[in-house]
Amino acid sequence: MGAAPNIILGMALGYSSTILPIVVIAITIYISFTFAGMYGIALAALGMLGCLPVALAIDGYGPVADNAGGISEMSGLDSSVRDITDKLDAAGNTTAAIGKGFAIGSACLVSLSLFGAYIVRVAENSHGDADYTVNVLQPTTFAGLIVGAMIPYAFSAMTMQAVGDAATEMINEIKSQFIEMKKGKPSNPDRCVAISTEASLKKMIAPGALVIFTPFLTGLLFSKNALNGLLAGIIVSGIQIAFSFSNTGGAWDNAKKSIEASYLSTQALNEEEKAAPFLFKKKDANGNPTEEFKAAVVGDTVGDPLKDTSGPSINILIKLSAITSLIFGGFIAEHGGLIISS
Repeated sequence: MGAAPNIILGMALGYSSTILPIVVIAITIYISFTFAGMYGIALAALGMLGCLPVALAIDGYGPVADNAGGISEMSGLDSSVRDITDKLDAAGNTTAAIGKGFAIGSACLVSLSLFGAYIVRVAENSHGDADYTVNVLQPTTFAGLIVGAMIPYAFSAMTMQAVGDAATEMINEIKSQFIEMKKGKPSNPDRCVAISTEASLKKMIAPGALVIFTPFLTGLLFSKNALNGLLAGIIVSGIQIAFSFSNTGGAWDNAKKSIEASYLSTQALNEEEKAAPFLFKKKDANGNPTEEFKAAVVGDTVGDPLKDTSGPSINILIKLSAITSLIFGGFIAEHGGLIISS
């Protein structure tokens, strides 16, 4: 069908994958708050973090299997070894999605607990307003809510742009090295590692600054009410994006591996069986990549920055924004609102 339907179906799967986890988290929040208030939500977050050793173990399985495949290929081992590691890597994508689900769910509960602690701190430092509560119908709060819902999208755009720029630089470096290798010069893989390392550090400055300074400046310039809405918007919007990106990227990755596995399973078939239209094939009769495999590669290329960069980093965005607000909560309550004071 081509790359476009693959992208569309992958996105649809990622969007629909948010339904069940969000419903479960909502029920958890409701029950926890009903029985023990914000303290109950904190205990629920602690309960999820109690599963962290298992979550980290299954999350680390995917990269281990993936790297095993790369090592087997670089070591010149038989292709059958790579076939085995590809199957393990496909399973690793699923376990990684499960681990990321734990991380996203716990990040939501932890951030909500920190949000509650921030409100308590603001109330303590709001002179004459000990019963301070969050009112979404307040204009400044609602404006902050809309802006907060936008922040995860801006953050994701920055991280995906960073991946794209680094990939372009690395491709240019690889092309130049191929030209030099034809002239007899040796390859320089260290340069590719350096490009990736430099990009992972330098290009994360802007997203990091967005996370640190946005809550502080929002509260300082537009009052504590605007910061209330900002935090709520970041939490509500961020968990949706995190779930969607992680599952969409994993689905595209496994779609490609599924075609590769189908191709391997047809090697023992006769020519007539191999020509069956219902079989996904990696290569055609001339040994060239098929259109379905090209489409799967496109999906996998799009999915990698989603599931490995933007999706997991949203958890950091949610928690760090809440922590920053909690740290500066007292200061913002007393001195915030330089432009809008209510």
